[in-house]
Amino acid sequence: MLKGIPSVLSPQLLKILMEMGHGDEIVIADGNFPSASMAKNLVRLDGHGVNEILDALLQLMPLDTYVDEPVALMAVVKGDDVKPTIWEDYKSTINKYEPENCKIQFMDRFDFYERAKNAYAVIATGETAIYANILLKKGVVK
Repeated sequence: MLKGIPSVLSPQLLKILMEMGHGDEIVIADGNFPSASMAKNLVRLDGHGVNEILDALLQLMPLDTYVDEPVALMAVVKGDDVKPTIWEDYKSTINKYEPENCKIQFMDRFDFYERAKNAYAVIATGETAIYANILLKKGVVK
């Protein structure tokens, strides 16, 4: 164990975060996301929720300040009568760590999938909320 490292972050995930460079992207996926078929690097954190992991990641990893929207969410598919309340939790968590850099892009489902395929890693969670997938673009550590 180490001091100051959130316990939800596994050794495998810490290694991946260290390997990632500026502009690399990581997805924190809900339980419905096709994580295994999308991921270049798959990290399983099944017993945890997305916002818990988001909070832990943002303690260690800055978001990219060189893009307008360093965070992306999968937009609700037309016809789905859903209002994802978890998005408000994400906004609050992001604002806690990145108040000047918390703009969020909403992406079409299949565009999100294509971007996720190119992400450095996908974290598969046990999150049961729908439309709970979030993509983060890593910034520069200053």
